[in-house]
Amino acid sequence: MTDSITIALSKGRILEETLPLLKEAGIELVDDIKKSRKLVFPTTDPNVRILIIRATDVPTYVQYGGADLGVTGKDVLMEHGGDGLYEPLDLNISRCRLMTAGPKGQEAPQGRVRVATKFVNLARRYYAAQGRQADIIKLYGAMELAPILGLADEIVDIVDTGNTLKANGLEPRELIEHISTRLVANRASMKMKHDRLQPIIEKMGAAVARRKNAEPA
Repeated sequence: MTDSITIALSKGRILEETLPLLKEAGIELVDDIKKSRKLVFPTTDPNVRILIIRATDVPTYVQYGGADLGVTGKDVLMEHGGDGLYEPLDLNISRCRLMTAGPKGQEAPQGRVRVATKFVNLARRYYAAQGRQADIIKLYGAMELAPILGLADEIVDIVDTGNTLKANGLEPRELIEHISTRLVANRASMKMKHDRLQPIIEKMGAAVARRKNAEPA
């Protein structure tokens, strides 16, 4: 159906925090996602289906029209570049910080620095903007090991509580960006399906605003 809507959601914490916002927009999953291995789920709205995929794939699915809307972190969007996407809404969930980090009590080298991260493009842009030369080493996980084993001088990664850094003898250094989860939309879909997408965006936005107002000052 030409008026059907596909929404791509990120697995994990973002998914858990996004589902209540979709519910307030009148969209609920029919199946129990914890008991299913499916990747595509029907919803209580017969014209809306949900994809559950890796956060890093969400911008690509939305950019190329595999999904009309998507939910992913600002860190992923910054790494992706955001080409072909609208970013109509900050969902204000899964908040954290994107930071550099290194061994506790040690300063970063003054000259060329070796940096381990999964955010290769983002890190390259950040160090270039600082006027610093950086060799970027791509890792997919366990960033904290890189400085410990001498693979890198510092890392660029998401920091929530900072407990993982502390447990591995590291400490945060420089803040790159405050991160939260964003709703993104395919540009063509926003034109062709505006009457279907805009109400979803507005209802989710209203839910975000209510939650924000309910937060303690």
